[in-house]
Amino acid sequence: MEKNKLVLYNTLTRRKETFEPINPTHVGMYVCGPTVYGDPHLGHTRPAITFDLLFRYLKAEGYKVRYVRNITDVGHLEHDADEGEDKIAKKARLEQLEPMEVAHYYTERYHKYMDMLGVLSPSIEPHASGHIMEQIDFVRRIIDAGFAYESNGSIYFDVEKYNAQHHYGCLSGRNLDDIVTDTRRLDGQEDKRHSYDFALWKKASPEHIMRWASPWSDGFPGWHMECSAMSTKYLGERFDIHGGGMDLMFPHHECEIAQSTAALGHDSARYWVHNNMITINGKKMGKSYNNFITLEQMFDGSHEALAQAYSPMTVRFFILQAHYRSTLDFSNDALQAAEKGLDRLMKGIEALGKAKPAATSTINAAELEERCAAAMADDLNSPMVISALFDWVRIFNSLAEGTQTATAEDLELLRATVNRWVFDILGLRDEKAASTGGKDMVTPLVEMLLDMRMKAKQEKNWALSDEIRDRLTAIGIRVKDRKDGYDWEIE
Repeated sequence: MEKNKLVLYNTLTRRKETFEPINPTHVGMYVCGPTVYGDPHLGHTRPAITFDLLFRYLKAEGYKVRYVRNITDVGHLEHDADEGEDKIAKKARLEQLEPMEVAHYYTERYHKYMDMLGVLSPSIEPHASGHIMEQIDFVRRIIDAGFAYESNGSIYFDVEKYNAQHHYGCLSGRNLDDIVTDTRRLDGQEDKRHSYDFALWKKASPEHIMRWASPWSDGFPGWHMECSAMSTKYLGERFDIHGGGMDLMFPHHECEIAQSTAALGHDSARYWVHNNMITINGKKMGKSYNNFITLEQMFDGSHEALAQAYSPMTVRFFILQAHYRSTLDFSNDALQAAEKGLDRLMKGIEALGKAKPAATSTINAAELEERCAAAMADDLNSPMVISALFDWVRIFNSLAEGTQTATAEDLELLRATVNRWVFDILGLRDEKAASTGGKDMVTPLVEMLLDMRMKAKQEKNWALSDEIRDRLTAIGIRVKDRKDGYDWEIE
């Protein structure tokens, strides 16, 4: 069987393209990570899980992947923040901490929650504050190329001059006239030649805490500069994939393309991949709208919008059930459905583990791998992978019950397929088994009691048989009688 080739939707070309890495065996991927001045919220999970899925899949396909995900640990590097107070510095002032204390605290919180969600650590996680020299050097290259100008100690990108030779707006599909119309006037932008020019380096005001020396002034890099500088430092001037949320397409990623093209003569990334947003009541979930639910609140159920607490794997499954390019609206109904669906999947996998080999197979064990592989290769279609797995849950249950049969070779193939897709690529875990210390720790005791119950039934000691069943039910263990014995599960 010929291997499926990965097809990705390239936002830059607005079409699906067969993925062809620059190096046939290695992949370079850069993803915009969090700004660390507050607890991660549900909206942050979409890009984290989307690109974790891509990272896991590429590795499972045999690529050596260098996955770089940055940490923005300087708050002024945020959208529309050429002016105004640095958000991390503001948090530090309010809490009487050093800015880097704030950044470190929330970076550690981010790592903690990503680990709970099963998000793998990237290969490299550079911090914006640790790469100031690289950003200064990148600004110099843009100045030398003639696409930037100095004004009162700040350096701005000359969008009009760049647009005369290139297309500013190629990623977002905008033209400069539209951008002029849409650009709002911010206070303190008199230094710019045009309102749409953006800062490459900003001179710090006297009260600005986070500042660094540069050839132009004591100041700080513009928001877009960190990603251009750090992606090329760790992945080279040309790399395969640049990813992030759809809300970053303009201006952040658009400005990145302009900066890289100005400095290097070409864009750095071959494929631009963007996940869509998690919404709540149809509006993007985020701090700017004050409509977010933190992951801590998700997991303990303390937010007023939550009907209950939801486990990390329920949240991950909820996100994977939607295609990464579609919007995903928060609702308790959808999360509760995800919780039930995940439980059904894990019970099906448990049933597969109990299936006994037969002399012949009534199933085509290779079909599950074929369906999952075809779905994932089609632009990371995780909903179709999950659909295939659900179809096979019925077969897993039939194999455990003996109404369908599989040879030892086919059972081994099915179990390997499940491990590959459910645990290695989708990144799911059986939380119920983990919360009880693992079912394997209680299995010998439960099965000893059930063997006693079988003996009691053979001796027609119905009272003892019922008592064992009822006591197991009381502690959350459901017993299922089979014609050839018994089965059981932790509820």
